[in-house]
Amino acid sequence: MPFLTAIVLASFAGYGTAWYLGFVEGNFALLLFLATVVTGLYWLAERLWFLPQRRLAAERMEASAARRRADLAAKGITQVDGEVAEARQRLLMQPWWLDWTAGLFPVILAVFVLRSFLFEPFKIPSGSMIPTLLVGDLILVNKFAYGVRLPVIHTKVTEGTPPKRGDVMVFRYPPKPSLDYIKRVVGVPGDEVAYLDKKLTVNGKPVPKTPVADFLEEDSMLYFKQFEERLDGKAYRILNDDNRPAFIPGVEDFSFRNNCRYSVEGVVCKVPQGHYFMMGDNRDNSLDSRYWGFVPDKNIVGKAFFIWMNFGSFGRIGSFQ
Repeated sequence: MPFLTAIVLASFAGYGTAWYLGFVEGNFALLLFLATVVTGLYWLAERLWFLPQRRLAAERMEASAARRRADLAAKGITQVDGEVAEARQRLLMQPWWLDWTAGLFPVILAVFVLRSFLFEPFKIPSGSMIPTLLVGDLILVNKFAYGVRLPVIHTKVTEGTPPKRGDVMVFRYPPKPSLDYIKRVVGVPGDEVAYLDKKLTVNGKPVPKTPVADFLEEDSMLYFKQFEERLDGKAYRILNDDNRPAFIPGVEDFSFRNNCRYSVEGVVCKVPQGHYFMMGDNRDNSLDSRYWGFVPDKNIVGKAFFIWMNFGSFGRIGSFQ
């Protein structure tokens, strides 16, 4: 067992190293699931076999020591060397290969349940959601708001509440589902979404857009025009870049592509059933549904709702719209 366990642990370590160095495309959900299964099997084996065997060995040792003391006492010898308690403790101690498997199972199981069914942490890698979310924000995603899904296979087991316009949602990027994206829901199934001349319209109704103070993007040290949009009662801020044109360049081919009409002014799309239209709040610097199409319900990961840390600005901790 020690040799087999060493191979198993080395396999996990090798996969993690190859993922970190970019040699393989990692799947953390699958890795965590496998770690839970493997350590769980060791935990069961420990409870049902290895620990009882160690206890039996300790009892036999104690019984043998007691008989030896009794035999020596019958011969008048009362001073006997040996620490029975210390020997018993050593016999009951978990070997290293169980300590690194069965011993870690409760922690790994707790992480697996929390991450898979309740809340999952994410780090914002790009500026597509500025000014709502900044690069480096560490956010929490509610995994059950839109329905609980089984990890790895992503099968929905509870319905939850359907995503609403204005929600900030994490989803698996349709052209490459191994990547997680975060954008704002601006169109739900059946909606007609228009983004023309940098103005958002949903079902023929313009979304109110009020100018506010310009936003300073600290990395580039440039100011961008900032507006407050109000969509279905949710107020949030967006950015527009006057140097970017209104038309959508480099549009990809995607499912239900014929639901969209592109022009020099922008795009108009009819959202198909079971899909959502997503846009970043940094409107002229966001690769979103305007470019690669609709997000199917099966790709939904969860609802983003809280910034739990930003090491460059502790004041950003808190909820957001």
